[in-house]
Amino acid sequence: MNSSYDVRIYKLQYRAGRPRPYGVRWKVAGKPFSKWFGTEGLADSERSELIQAARRGEGFDTKTGWPQSKLRSLRNISWFQHATEYIDKKWPAASANHRISMVETLVTVTTALVAGKRGEPDAETLRAALRRWAFNPKQRPLPRPPEVEAALAWITKASPSISTFADPAVLRDVLDACATNLDGTPSAPSYLSRRRRVLSNVLKYAVVQKRLAANPLNDPDLHWDPPVRDSVVDEVDPRVVGSPAQMREMLTAVSYVGRTQGPRFVAFFGCMYYGMLRPAEATSLCQKDCHLPSSGWGKLILAHSKPAAGKAWTDSGQVHEDRGLKGRARREVRVVPIPPELVELLREHIRRFGVAPDGRLFRSVNGGIIHPSTYWRVWQRARAIGLDPDEQKSPVLGRPYDLRHGGVSWRLYAGVPAPQVAEWAGHSLEVLQKIYAKVVAGFDDVWFQRMDDVLDGHPTSTDEGKNQ
Repeated sequence: MNSSYDVRIYKLQYRAGRPRPYGVRWKVAGKPFSKWFGTEGLADSERSELIQAARRGEGFDTKTGWPQSKLRSLRNISWFQHATEYIDKKWPAASANHRISMVETLVTVTTALVAGKRGEPDAETLRAALRRWAFNPKQRPLPRPPEVEAALAWITKASPSISTFADPAVLRDVLDACATNLDGTPSAPSYLSRRRRVLSNVLKYAVVQKRLAANPLNDPDLHWDPPVRDSVVDEVDPRVVGSPAQMREMLTAVSYVGRTQGPRFVAFFGCMYYGMLRPAEATSLCQKDCHLPSSGWGKLILAHSKPAAGKAWTDSGQVHEDRGLKGRARREVRVVPIPPELVELLREHIRRFGVAPDGRLFRSVNGGIIHPSTYWRVWQRARAIGLDPDEQKSPVLGRPYDLRHGGVSWRLYAGVPAPQVAEWAGHSLEVLQKIYAKVVAGFDDVWFQRMDDVLDGHPTSTDEGKNQ
């Protein structure tokens, strides 16, 4: 902070016709500052505080004009005030799903800071008050039930100062909360990582606002590690990956779900398996994005997605939000080659169902955007048709997203280099190698056979190419 003792404080100024006609004016190092009030008494009190600070020999901040004592008071706001200010600042530019991630982290941190304090509301009410009102600028003005009003009044008083994060013990407790799910089980590494990133950003904002001297997460005295409990991993379980034969059976089963609903989802699920599309990418797929030749391989040119975040989190008030591709710039595209099986599925889908007025391939029976709960129900009903009883009890193809895992896996199994698969799937190579580590480890028999072929003098496909 740049301070100066070159301070001049002027007499009160009055300007008729203004909502706040009484002004306090002063200069710090020649730079003018002013603050206006509705009454002369309030203005005079402010001027008196400035005069007293100058008489005590305090330095005045050259950027804000305030004496050091007032600046410390302004900056030492509560965590709850700081978190609310942070979400208000970040909300406009954030995607709906990122808004949810930020709010979930703020709720977790806030409840951890006040746990066990006298008069604490029940956990469910407090979390709902924070999630649905306090940390959601869009819904904050809406009417609140009495219990929510009481919970917010309590948290306003009970929240500790932002400066409490300078204590490593406090931060360790907060990180423990971030590493734990509501049911007491450990969070997945990706979930903890996301929460920690948000918390780091919130604390970095406190540094920028001069409410903290440094980001306490970078304190060498923090000494925090995730709780060691049951192993929680992000890697894909090889058991969920279905074989191509199982996938063909499942797509047939989907066509038998309902009279008209199931057939609309055959190509949708086919895109997730044969094209490695995320559900939000398949939901947004348009006819113009598809190159579907009458024979051979085709391609999809992906540029958009429609993630379903919920009406409370989107600017439009709709369930879905129009976004670019995950992890890419807004106008960036991803080209995915697709096998003849998917080309045929898409051609048949367009022939049978046409496209929406905006060109989208996949619609609900009523013409609306497909909701995740709808394709989940269709998939679960299809499992009961397409898998035998033992397979139904197993994790294989348990969730629609497992189809995308299967699409990545069969390409790796076919020997396509991991960097190329990562590019087609929209992953970084690092993420692909981490998430699919156990799947790749299950391909040992393939690699053993190829190495045996080389040792036995049998040419590989690569060797044959060199000899041509």
